[in-house]
Amino acid sequence: MAATTEVTERAVLAVPLERVWDVISATHRYAEWVDGVLEVTSHHGTAEVGRAYCERNRTVGPLTTRSTWTVREIEPLRRRVDTATGFDPMHDMTNVFEFRRLTFDDGGEGIEMTYTVRYRPGLGIIGRAIDKLQQPGLRRAFQTSMRNLEDLIVAQNKGI
Repeated sequence: MAATTEVTERAVLAVPLERVWDVISATHRYAEWVDGVLEVTSHHGTAEVGRAYCERNRTVGPLTTRSTWTVREIEPLRRRVDTATGFDPMHDMTNVFEFRRLTFDDGGEGIEMTYTVRYRPGLGIIGRAIDKLQQPGLRRAFQTSMRNLEDLIVAQNKGI
């Protein structure tokens, strides 16, 4: 069995934690901010443990895949864990969002968001080589997603 790969990125977002939690809990909104999600094809609304939602995702170049995510853990305003199928040759995929509330020197509020994915690369040695090449792209996608999330919330706050 292949070793598990973990890719983690962190960002400070200058938006309130409650607003972030509202958006990440709305499974139908993932295409609005998650880099690589082309559309949410099936959802159950607000995330609930044990419930699933489906996406069409960009993979490599013009290639796409269909994924099914199941909500596994929810610690309100703190942590959310989902698992996925449909990203072959990656197996046992787990996505984790974690949040820590921050107060800035000027009295403003924000959060530190941690975006982590864990998976086992398939295809033996070839899969491990591909995995090493894809990790920088995953890191960029996580940073883009977190910036998209922040921008979405700022735009909503301005009534855009």
